[in-house]
Amino acid sequence: MTQNIYDDPAFFAGYATLDRSIKGLDGAPEWAKVQAMLPPLAGKQVLDLGCGYGWFCRYARDAGAAKTVGLDVSTLMLAKAREMTEGPGIEYRQEDLSALQLQANSIDLAYSSLALHYLEDIRPLFAALEQALVPGGKLVFTAEHPIYTAAAVQAWLQDQTGQRSWPVNHYQQEGERLSNWFAEGVKKQHRKLATWINALIESGFVIEKLDEWGPEAEQIALNPGLAEEAERPMIFLLAAGKPQR
Repeated sequence: MTQNIYDDPAFFAGYATLDRSIKGLDGAPEWAKVQAMLPPLAGKQVLDLGCGYGWFCRYARDAGAAKTVGLDVSTLMLAKAREMTEGPGIEYRQEDLSALQLQANSIDLAYSSLALHYLEDIRPLFAALEQALVPGGKLVFTAEHPIYTAAAVQAWLQDQTGQRSWPVNHYQQEGERLSNWFAEGVKKQHRKLATWINALIESGFVIEKLDEWGPEAEQIALNPGLAEEAERPMIFLLAAGKPQR
């Protein structure tokens, strides 16, 4: 089973302080680029993988989706999502994405934000999503970039100007990487960008767009903390489609 770190009280409390938690989608600096990758949502069946507080579920519903299902392994996250959601059109359900089973040809869009890098093996999920999407359906997701997951995040260096340096360690060696982020021993999976892309292709997807996201100058001016992400990509954004049969 995937590590359920979001049910750790210390981690959950720390996560609540992030702009992504406080401001929702507008607190995610990459959101505008992600939004541009999305298909029209009116009348569609939408699945949110690792839905967290349910921000995207509510966005999809308000954009006219017929139904949105939010999945998360964390009971605390799901409780928060239900607390913040009013009205019909959204179902929240506890699921371990590593063992997800879905009805064939049942969804139009599968979406995920910064959740899939927790899965030890991404291939079973991609296979499940490919068969669950209708022909012409889309998968849009973000995940931590391999340059970031390969870095020794806890051992950043400083050069002579005092700037942080994030060395890439053992990029070719895929597998579990531990970090202390709001809690000790947070497990994430490092896999090469080629592994992500080939797993999608092998599952039957067609790659439509890949963005190794970095902040623009205007964003850094508003939030200087984003300058580090201009030095190396922290996340990537990817859109893939299920071919029309």
